[in-house]
Amino acid sequence: MSRRYDCSDPMERTRGIAEAASAVRRGELIVLPTDTVYGVGADAFTPPAVTALLDAKGRGREMPPPVLVGSVRAATALVEDLGTYGQDLIDEFWPGALTLVCRANPNLLWDLGETKGTVAVRMPMHELAVELLKETGPLAVSSANLSGQAAARDAGEAEKMLGDSVAVYLDGGRSGHADPSTIVDLTGSVPRLLRVGAVPEHKIRSVVGVLMDVDDEDEADESGRQEESADAPSGVGMAKPSLTKGEAPAAQDADAEPVEEAAGPAAAPAETVSEKAPEDSAAVRPSLVKEDEKQAKNG
Repeated sequence: MSRRYDCSDPMERTRGIAEAASAVRRGELIVLPTDTVYGVGADAFTPPAVTALLDAKGRGREMPPPVLVGSVRAATALVEDLGTYGQDLIDEFWPGALTLVCRANPNLLWDLGETKGTVAVRMPMHELAVELLKETGPLAVSSANLSGQAAARDAGEAEKMLGDSVAVYLDGGRSGHADPSTIVDLTGSVPRLLRVGAVPEHKIRSVVGVLMDVDDEDEADESGRQEESADAPSGVGMAKPSLTKGEAPAAQDADAEPVEEAAGPAAAPAETVSEKAPEDSAAVRPSLVKEDEKQAKNG
C-alpha cells in the first residue's frame, strides 16, 4: 500500500522524508517533487530497484533513467570526465534544470541499463528534493508518468498513473514548471544540445560558445541518449565495475548537498553488474548518504 505525505506540513515533511529514505534503502520506489516536474526515483546502486522503476513506467533498459544528486561533489564521484565545459556549466546552472551527459566512472558498482558508458546527472534546485538526496545518496529518477504520457506536475497525477508500484509519494504541491530539464552531452570534443528544456539554448551557448544541435530526427530520451544514433564514447570500455558508491574517491566528503525530468538524467556503468554486495553489507550504503555519518567517519 502506498503512503502519501503532505510536505507543506513540517511534521508530515519530516516523516515523509524519513519514510522515503527507508523505502529507497529497501529497494522500493518513491515519487518526489523537483524544480521541473515530479519524478519517480530508486536507489541508483540497486539494480532490481532500477528495473522496477523502468517496469513501473513501461520502459526498457534501452531508455535508462537519469541520476539526481544532492551536491556537486556527489556528481563528480559518478563521472569519469566533465569535459572542457562541464565545470563552467555546473557553476552557471547548478543547482537547476540542466542535465549533463558525461562519461561514467567505470569503477562504480551499478546498472542503470544500456547507457553506452555514460551517465546523465543533475542537481535539482528544490529544497525538498535536495534534503532527500542528502539522506539517500544518488537516485535514479525518471519523470513520474507512464511512458508516452505527460509528466506529472503534482503528486496526485503521479499516483493516478503509478499507483501502488510506488511506496512513498512526497507531495510538494503543484510543480511550477511544465518543461523538463535541458540536456547537454559533454562526451565529445564539442558540447551537443540533446534537448531544449527549462534552460534556454542561448544561455547554454553563452557559456560554451560552440554548441552542436541534435539531429531533428534523433530525439533524445530523458537520459539524453538517442535510441539508435549515439555510439558509446571512445575510450569507454566494458571493464567490470570494482567499487561500490561508498568507495568512490569523491564520495567521502559530499559538500552542500541531477531527469526529468526531474530530471534528467541517468548514470550507469559500462556493463551490467554481475555481482552485487549483500543488501545488508555496509559497502552497499555509501558514506555519501548522510552528513552525520560522514562527519562521524571523518572524526
